[in-house]
Amino acid sequence: MSDIVEMFTDGACKGNPGPGGWGVLLRYKDHEKELSGAETATTNNRMELKAVIEGLKSLRRKCHVVVTTDSVYVKSGMTEWIKNWKKRGWKTSTKKPVKNADLWRLLDTEVARHDVEWHWVKGHSGHRENEIADDLANQAVARLMKG
Repeated sequence: MSDIVEMFTDGACKGNPGPGGWGVLLRYKDHEKELSGAETATTNNRMELKAVIEGLKSLRRKCHVVVTTDSVYVKSGMTEWIKNWKKRGWKTSTKKPVKNADLWRLLDTEVARHDVEWHWVKGHSGHRENEIADDLANQAVARLMKG
């Protein structure tokens, strides 16, 4: 049985597009680790994707990862849309290029290294770990904007 890692992710943006940040809370057994980062010109959806990518990249070996996100975009993208995007050469059902395809491809690569389970939680609803991820993302943006 592979190790089970819980991952809670969130993204934040001040303006959309604008400066944005991402936050990740990782939990393995009784250990918690926080990760965060920011970019000067981005979107909320890109930061939601980046959070999961960076969280998965930080894992050194194959794990069973339970990802909890408040992003319907990320969860639906990975559980419903990505198979058809790949079949259509990264085009939507209306033949348009998939938005954020660069990050979707990176996420797809990282997911392939692990056994990933996806969960959605309503944002800003008092879910402890989601609130921590949200705080991490917002703190990263604040640090970036302070310069």
